[in-house]
Amino acid sequence: MRILAAMSGGVDSAVATARLVEAGHDVTGVHLALSRNPELYRSGSRGCCSIADANDARRAADVLGIPFYVWDFSERFAADVVADFVAEYAAGRTPNPCLRCNEKIKFAAVLERGVALGFDAVATGHYARLDRTDEDPSLYRAAEPAKDQSYVLGVLTAAQLARCEFPLGEVQSKTELRAEAAERGLLVADKPDSHDICFIPTGDTAGFLNDRLGERVGDIVNEADEVVGAHRGYHQFTVGQRHGLHLSVPAGDGRPRYVLGLDPVANTVTVGPKSSLVVRTITGIRPTWTERPQTGSWRGLVQVRAHGEAMPATISVVADQLEIALDEPAFGIAPGQAAVHYDGDRVVGAATIAATNS
Repeated sequence: MRILAAMSGGVDSAVATARLVEAGHDVTGVHLALSRNPELYRSGSRGCCSIADANDARRAADVLGIPFYVWDFSERFAADVVADFVAEYAAGRTPNPCLRCNEKIKFAAVLERGVALGFDAVATGHYARLDRTDEDPSLYRAAEPAKDQSYVLGVLTAAQLARCEFPLGEVQSKTELRAEAAERGLLVADKPDSHDICFIPTGDTAGFLNDRLGERVGDIVNEADEVVGAHRGYHQFTVGQRHGLHLSVPAGDGRPRYVLGLDPVANTVTVGPKSSLVVRTITGIRPTWTERPQTGSWRGLVQVRAHGEAMPATISVVADQLEIALDEPAFGIAPGQAAVHYDGDRVVGAATIAATNS
C-alpha cells in the first residue's frame, strides 16, 4: 500500500512512519509547513511546525530511507484554523484548534492531495486505534488511556477513516516509544513533546488574541447584572475560568466566583458561584459521524475536552442537531467546544456545542 506519512518532526510521527516502513508499505514522508514564519512556531517544548521540526522530520526520513517532501499549507492553515480560532473567540466561544486542524488540514487537505497523487492512505502519529473487521473501519480509543487522542479525531468521517493509518494505537507508554525510537536510530528519541497551541508557542493566548482583536474595556457583572469589576477584552476569558478575574467587589458569601458567560454584543463577562456552572443538557450542532449517521436516541458516553472525563448520557438526534442529556451534572462546559460521543471505547461522532442548560 502506498502511504503518505505526516511527519511533524517529533518522536511519535517518526516511530509511526518507521513501523509502516518495517511492515513493507511504500511510504513517503511529508512535513506540513503551516506558517510563513515557521521559526515563530516553537519556543522550547511549546508549539511545533518550525524549521527545526522540518529538519528533524527530514533526518528521520533519511534514516528510514524514504522519500521526503515539505508541503506548504500555510495559507489554508491561516484561513481554516487560525482565523477560525480568532473568530470563535470574538463570538464568545471556546474553540479547539487541534481538532479543527485535523478536520480541515491533516485529514482533508492533505488526504485530498495525497489521493490525487496516487496514495492509498495518510498516516499520523496520533494515539488511536482502527478496527477494520467490518466493511467500514471503526475508530477506538488508544490502548493506553493516558495517551488517547481519539477526541481530536472524532470529527473524521467514515470516508476519511477508510484512508487513515494510526500505527501507535497499541503503544503502552511513551517510555516504550522513545526506547523504540532509539533502537531504530531516530535522533528525535529524546526530543521533548510539544505543548499548547502550535501557533501560540509562548502559551500567551490572551496576548495573541489582543494583538488580533484589540483591547476593548467592558464590565464584569454578577448574575444580578451588578458591576463587580472590569475587563480589557471578553475574549480573554472562558466559561468556567476562576483565576485572573481581578474583581473589585468581593462576593457576599466570600466564595470564589467563576466565569458563567460572555456577551460579545454587550461586551460583558458574567461571573457567579460554581453552582451556576451546572450543566445537565447540551445542544450540539453540525454533527459528524465516524461510521453511519445515527438516528433516534441512544445511550453512550460524551467527552467535551481533549483530556476530560467521558460522561454517561442519552444522546438524541433532533432535526440537524444533537440533544445530550447527561446522567450526572457537569460544570463549566463552554460553547464552541466539541462534544465527542462514544459507545464504550468506540468513537461514534462529534458535534460543536452551541448551548448548555442546567
